[in-house]
Amino acid sequence: MNNNQVLDRWTKEKSEELYNIKNWSSKYFAVNKKGEVTVNPYKRDDTASVSLLDIISGLQERGIDMPVLLRFENILDSQITFINNAFNNAMKKLEYKGKYRGVYPIKVNQQQQVVEEVAKFGQRYHHGLEVGSKAELIAALSAMKDKEAALVCNGYKDTEFINLGLYATKLGFKCFFVIEMQNELDIILEHAKRLKVEPHIGVRIKLSSTAGGHWSESSGDRSIFGLNTAQLIEIVDKLKSQNMLHCLKLLHYHLGSQVPNIRDIRSAVLEAARVYAELKNEGAAMGYLDLGGGLAVDYDGSQTNYSSSRNYTVDEYCADVVEAVMHVLDKVGIEHPTIMTESGRALVAYYSVLVFNVLDVAEFEKFETLQVPPEDANETIKSLYETSLNISPKNIQECYNDALYYRDQIREMFNHGRISLRERAMSEKIFWNIINDIAKTKKKVRFAPEELENLESAIADIYYCNFSLFQSIPDSWAIDQLFPIMPLQRLNECPATNAVLADITCDCDGKIDQFIDLHDIKKTLPVHKIADGEDYYLGVFLVGAYQETLGDLHNLFGDTNVVSIKIDENGGYDLVSEIQGDTVADVLSYVEFDIKQMRRNFRQTSEQAVKEGKILLSEQRTIMDAFDVGLAGYTYYEKDEKNA
Repeated sequence: MNNNQVLDRWTKEKSEELYNIKNWSSKYFAVNKKGEVTVNPYKRDDTASVSLLDIISGLQERGIDMPVLLRFENILDSQITFINNAFNNAMKKLEYKGKYRGVYPIKVNQQQQVVEEVAKFGQRYHHGLEVGSKAELIAALSAMKDKEAALVCNGYKDTEFINLGLYATKLGFKCFFVIEMQNELDIILEHAKRLKVEPHIGVRIKLSSTAGGHWSESSGDRSIFGLNTAQLIEIVDKLKSQNMLHCLKLLHYHLGSQVPNIRDIRSAVLEAARVYAELKNEGAAMGYLDLGGGLAVDYDGSQTNYSSSRNYTVDEYCADVVEAVMHVLDKVGIEHPTIMTESGRALVAYYSVLVFNVLDVAEFEKFETLQVPPEDANETIKSLYETSLNISPKNIQECYNDALYYRDQIREMFNHGRISLRERAMSEKIFWNIINDIAKTKKKVRFAPEELENLESAIADIYYCNFSLFQSIPDSWAIDQLFPIMPLQRLNECPATNAVLADITCDCDGKIDQFIDLHDIKKTLPVHKIADGEDYYLGVFLVGAYQETLGDLHNLFGDTNVVSIKIDENGGYDLVSEIQGDTVADVLSYVEFDIKQMRRNFRQTSEQAVKEGKILLSEQRTIMDAFDVGLAGYTYYEKDEKNA
C-alpha cells in the first residue's frame, strides 16, 4: 500500500462527517472504532457506549424480529434533566425571580410507557403533563403522582372533561383549564360552583407574531385555536362580574411546533409578556406564563433556520425566553411569573430509534461495454449510441437533451411497431449508460446545469427495507420531514453506492428519497454493497416525537416490536421491557374483521376442496395450520429460520 492509498483510506471519522452524526445526535450517538453506531445516554466518554449492532444481536437471540423500535429510557431522563437545567441555569444567571415548570404534551407520543416515564423522570423537576382530550386527561391522572407539577388542559372540553379536571383539582392537582373558546368559561364556572371548588383558569391567546417552518399556520391572527384581544377582555369582564378574576392564573399561546428561528420565538415571548402584564393590571391573579411548544430539534444538524433544523441551542433558547419576559415585566414593575413550556418534540425525539434490515437490492445496471448497433439498426438508435461516445464536461447538457430526445423517439417507434423488443432493450442500455456517464462527468463541472441537479437519484440503487413508512415514520411521507438515516455497521468502510429506500408496502409513495445534508437535501443515501447472506441494518433516528401516534395501517402493517433499554455506566445494558408488535390477527381485528368467522369461512373453503378432490384430507390440515400460523405471525417480513 503506497502513501496515497494510506491517505485515502476510509475511516470512521469520514463516516461521521458523511452522515453528520456529530451535529444531529446531541452526543447520544456516535461511531466506534469497529465502524458501528453506538448509543451513550451519559454524553461523557466511550465507557458507557453500547453498539446498536450488539443490541440487535441480543434481540435476535431472544427471538425479537426486525423491524424494532428501540427506546432508550436513559436518553429521555437525560433530556428532561437537560431542558430543566438549561432553564434553571438561565434564570440563575439572569437573576430571574420566578421558576420554570415544564409540561409534556401527551399528543407528541401517547404510548403508556412514554407517558409514565416522563412523569417518573420529571417528578424531581415537577415536570407536568399537557392534555387535549378526555382520554389524554385520564391517561395523565393515572400517571401523575407529583401534585406540584402542572396539569394543563387544552382543547375542546365537554362536561365530562371539565368535571374530571375539577375532581383532579379537589384531589390536589394543579389542574389548569385553558380557555380556547368563550363558551367554555360558563360551563367551567357552573360546574365549579356545583362541586364547590375554585378552578385554576388559563386563557389561550392568538398572537400577531408568526413563525416559519412546517407548522407556521399554528400561529398568527388566523390560527384555529385561541382568543383574540376583544374576546380576552370579555373573559376578564365576565370573571370580574362573578368575583372570580382571582381564578385567572395562566396565559398561554402556541407559536407552532418545530420553530426553527430564534427571532420568531423571542418576538412571540415579548408580545405574550405584554399581554400578561395587562392581565395583571386588570386585577387577574396570574402567576403562570405558558409559552407552548416550539423548541425545535435539529434533525439535519445544519444549525440553520431550515424547517428541519434550528439556528439556536437549547441554552440560547432558554436565555432568550427568560430575558424577554424580564425585559417586558421589569419595566412595569410586575413580579416574574412561573415560566412554562410545552416542549414535547425536544423531550422525546432522541429517545427512539427505528431499526430495520435490508431485504433486497435492485442495482442500477452499469454496462462496462456496450453492444455497437448493427449496420441495419434504426438510425435513431445509432444516433443514441454516438451520443454515448461524445460525453465531456463541456457538453453534458447537450448530451442529456439528445439522450432524452432519442430515447423518447425510440419508445414511440416501438409503440408503433417500427422497432423490435430487442432493439428497444439495446437502446435502453445505451440510454442508461449515458445517464450514468453524465452523472460521473457532472462531478467535474463547477456549476452543473439545473436540469441535472437530481440525476444521481435516477441511477440510484433501490434498497428494499423491512418496514412501513406509513406506520413508523409517516411525517417523512406526509410533510417531507427529514430524519437522520444511516447504516449501523461497516462505517470504517467507504460506502460504494447510493440508494433510495423502499418499504414493503404496495405503494409507490412508500419510499424515502430525501436525506439530511449539512448544506442541502440529498436525494440518495450513501450505503455499502451488501454481500450474499449479510444482514445489513439501517437506523432512523430522532423518531420519538409524533411518529408512533400518527402511524396508520397502510397495507395492514401494524405496530413494530418495541423494546425499552437502559444503558448502564459501565457499557452494559438491560432490556427493561418488550412490547410485541401487532400480529396479523391484531390488525385484521382493528379493521373490523371477525377472526373466528374468518377461520370458519376458510375451513369451509378447504372442506369443499376436499369434497371436490382438489386436496387430500391430510393436506387440508396442513393448509389450516398455515392459515393459523399466518394469523399469529408478525405483519412484517419474517426470516425463514429453516432455510436461513
